[in-house]
Amino acid sequence: MNNQQQKWFYLIILSIVWGSSFILMKKALLGVTPIQLGALRMIFTAIFLLSFAFPSIKKIKKRHWKYIAYTALVGTFIPGFLFAFAITSIDSAIVSILNSFTPFNTLIFGAIVFGFAFRKAQLYGILIGLIGTLILILEGADVNPNQNYWYAFLIIIASVGYAFNANMVKKYLYDLDALAITTGNFLLLIIPATFVLSFTDFFNTFDTDNEVLMHSLGYLAVLSVVGTAIAKTIYNKLVHISSPVFSSSVTYLIPIVAILWGMLDGEKLSFIQLIGGVIILLGVYFVNKTK
Repeated sequence: MNNQQQKWFYLIILSIVWGSSFILMKKALLGVTPIQLGALRMIFTAIFLLSFAFPSIKKIKKRHWKYIAYTALVGTFIPGFLFAFAITSIDSAIVSILNSFTPFNTLIFGAIVFGFAFRKAQLYGILIGLIGTLILILEGADVNPNQNYWYAFLIIIASVGYAFNANMVKKYLYDLDALAITTGNFLLLIIPATFVLSFTDFFNTFDTDNEVLMHSLGYLAVLSVVGTAIAKTIYNKLVHISSPVFSSSVTYLIPIVAILWGMLDGEKLSFIQLIGGVIILLGVYFVNKTK
């Protein structure tokens, strides 16, 4: 598999995995609170990674740790809680669509803060993708008028965090193995995540006979191992072999998968939203044009 094929393979895998993550969060929230979901997701992921990937920590040099900490904070810790709260008030499919602002923020902050160049076609692609995203949002608000779209701002903030994460991995952690970056992130997060969880009533109310809770923890386990640990490692690898903008364009494909899951779970989808999805795919094409 050549480099170009590998890039698209990783992009498709991530779109499927992360597109499925939103419905998993929605199901997990039936038995835990948003804060518990965010904290437990990090704890489960850390335990999984450290159980087999701890030796990769040796590859992290002293100069890397500052950026490992930054990416852990803005790329995982803060977004983890923001997404959990957003899904309590907006359909999971719509949350995934709002996350499509990530490539736009990656391009803008990459140019302004990190000095990365971009092609005119990429800017056109992002603008086209944003048009598709806005169609989906506005139509979604019309189809689901009872949802609180103020929570959309939480996803916009999270997308800025993802943008900084992708650019920092590319610029400052380019010489570090993708698994080492992910494992380092969660090694740093396991203590603050446990600290946050301890301030909830999770430990006092935990009961193995509570079927709703146990089902929620099952969804969380899948979300943590596949949707976070494995997917984050693949994403860091994708950033290494492509560009931050190409990598973040996965957020334009994620809604397609998330919408399908939402429909299966009874969420409403209109023909106009399908048109918006097609426009998003056109945007992805331009974002990833090589010339």
